[in-house]
Parts: sequence; structure tokens; C-alpha cells
Amino acid sequence: MFTHHAEARMQQRGISHQAVDALMAYGEYRRHRGAEVCYLTKQSRSRMLKDMGKPAFMKLEKALDTYVVVSGEGAIITAGHRYHRLKF
Repeated sequence: MFTHHAEARMQQRGISHQAVDALMAYGEYRRHRGAEVCYLTKQSRSRMLKDMGKPAFMKLEKALDTYVVVSGEGAIITAGHRYHRLKF
């Protein structure tokens, strides 16, 4: 479930629903300020490449430097691009 804010930010930042689905399926979750932040590590990227195959992975690769913030109820609050290392 996406909040209105998340839908707007995804559209503004060019992040597709498919990229968010892959991120949530293969990403690592870390608790931060009362919400869960989901992002990809090197290990999760390699696992994703192995499971999806190279052609599907290459279509999503540009959008994989992103993160999503998920509320305690499971709603996606926002999504953004990672330009720097996430600091927890």
C-alpha cells in the first residue's frame, strides 16, 4: 500500500512500482526513527541478479540506488534516491 505522499515522490523522482517491489522483496530492512527503511546491499543485489536473471536485472539496475520508508502498518511512506551512504 502506497500513501499519497509516496506516490507523488515516486512520480517526481522517477521510481517505478516495479523497482519498489523488487527493493522490498530483496532489500535489507533497518529500523530508523520509528519506521523501517528498506535498501539494497551488495549481497542483496547479487541475490537479486541470481534470482531474476541478467536481462530483468539490467532493466531495474538504474533504479536500485533507492530506498523506501515503510510504516509500522506496512504502508510505504516515501521513496528516494541514495546519493550517499545511509547513516543509522
